[in-house]
Amino acid sequence: MIRSKKIILGTVQMGLDYGINNERGKIDFESSCQILSKAFKLGIDTLDTAEAYGNAHQVIGDFHKLNPNSIFNIITKVPHGKIHDFESKVYDYLKELNVDFLEVLMFHSFDSYLNSKKSISVLNDLRKQGIINHIGVSIYTNEQIEALLLDDNITVVQMPFNLLDNVSVRGEVMIALKKHGKIIHTRSAFLQGLFFKENYDDNSIAQQLKSELNSIKKIVKVQNTNISNLALSYCLNEVLIDQVLIGVDSEEQLIDNLKAINYEIRDDVIVEINSLKVKKLDLLNPSLWK
Repeated sequence: MIRSKKIILGTVQMGLDYGINNERGKIDFESSCQILSKAFKLGIDTLDTAEAYGNAHQVIGDFHKLNPNSIFNIITKVPHGKIHDFESKVYDYLKELNVDFLEVLMFHSFDSYLNSKKSISVLNDLRKQGIINHIGVSIYTNEQIEALLLDDNITVVQMPFNLLDNVSVRGEVMIALKKHGKIIHTRSAFLQGLFFKENYDDNSIAQQLKSELNSIKKIVKVQNTNISNLALSYCLNEVLIDQVLIGVDSEEQLIDNLKAINYEIRDDVIVEINSLKVKKLDLLNPSLWK
């Protein structure tokens, strides 16, 4: 696989003011189009979005209308509550996004998956028709992953993975997912931007992870590289991971992040990263941050 194909571009910033280290706020439409055009030219062919991401669907759909030769594969997520008509929902998404099919229709949480299990037969019918290629679930915990292993309807699992939420935390469940034929997508490569913070004083999570964050900065300094290279190459280098989701807030940031594709992370550095173990795993779950 061309390594840029292993990248999924997230679009939450195109629809919402999002990210702990995002000082620019929601990306305007013109800038969103510049990012999407550059991503497509650089070989990224998949976007991650959701109904819950403000007007991100509309931004993508309008981009596709303006750029009919740059149509992305789309992963989108249904909201957390119960869905009464999945078929109508999917066709609405296709219209909004201006695409013929969805690469993955994903439940935005494990709870939404549990609440909608009776409707999965509808999604399977849509899969047989080629309207969606995969059904997925976005999860946070290893216990949730283990509950999905035996559900053959679920072919994609999106999970956190990064320098702290690393192989020491996720290694065994990733091996289990692969044994059951699942596709693994990972998110939070930069832990919502926490790895880039210089000042920990204004953030309680950063304060509690200060020791581990300083260990990462020490590795960066010793290797004479930067956080983007280290964090993204660590994820891209993991052979059990099929695709890695990243978010950017500018074309320049996209280009800078993709430099990590050519960065060769050393085996001993991977071992050092895997030795970083956070005792309070809840600190790695942004959905629990306040």
